Amino acid sequence: MIKADFHIHTGDDPADTISYTTFELIDRAAELGYGAIAITLHDAQLEGAAYRAYAASRGIVLISGIERTVAGRHVLLLNFSRAAAGVATFDDLARLKRAEPGGLVIAPHPYFPASKSLLGDLERHANLFDAVEYNAMFTPIVNFNVLAARWARRHGKPMVGNGDVHRLEMLGTTYSLVDAAPDAASICSAVKAGRVTVVATPHTLFHAGMLMAKLVASTFSTSGTAQTPRPIRTPGIDLVG
Repeated sequence: MIKADFHIHTGDDPADTISYTTFELIDRAAELGYGAIAITLHDAQLEGAAYRAYAASRGIVLISGIERTVAGRHVLLLNFSRAAAGVATFDDLARLKRAEPGGLVIAPHPYFPASKSLLGDLERHANLFDAVEYNAMFTPIVNFNVLAARWARRHGKPMVGNGDVHRLEMLGTTYSLVDAAPDAASICSAVKAGRVTVVATPHTLFHAGMLMAKLVASTFSTSGTAQTPRPIRTPGIDLVG
């Protein structure tokens, strides 16, 4: 099983102020035992050759990715060509999927109270999505993933655990375990086939509040360490894709 995260931002992101570099993120992922990651900058694809080589030297498959704004909503596009950066509408996304069937489309934080969450567009364009994100930002009391889990179960879509990482300490609390060979195409194919399990650790309400305050204030630190509480399965939610 490959430990993976498909939603990560780094200092290369053009939209967010993030203090750690892509190399530092890869190093942290290696320390935490990840075998695959996707760096999904906002509306930009990472210039990845040097990073892919470095990730490989650390035992990690670096999957190409982008968090693309599609009709005003965030969508994760993985293992596509540079054409992914030109997707502006859901019709564009449908054309990209037809042209590049090896890509993976994930619905990130679809029901979170944010302006670019998919909300009703997830239902309207359900056929375009291969998987749904179980986002790391949740507590035992406040969990906007519940609606996403219900939607995924109703539509027969797998869920993937993602950190939506903007600080190094956010990596490692929620992640995916994928039954696949260690290459991008095999990992994306396995997710589509449902050979993925989500491992999710809730934040305490205090810690979640602190993280949100830091994110909103754009006060990012490179010295944070990941939480290490015992991972649990959230009661009442099937996290197995």
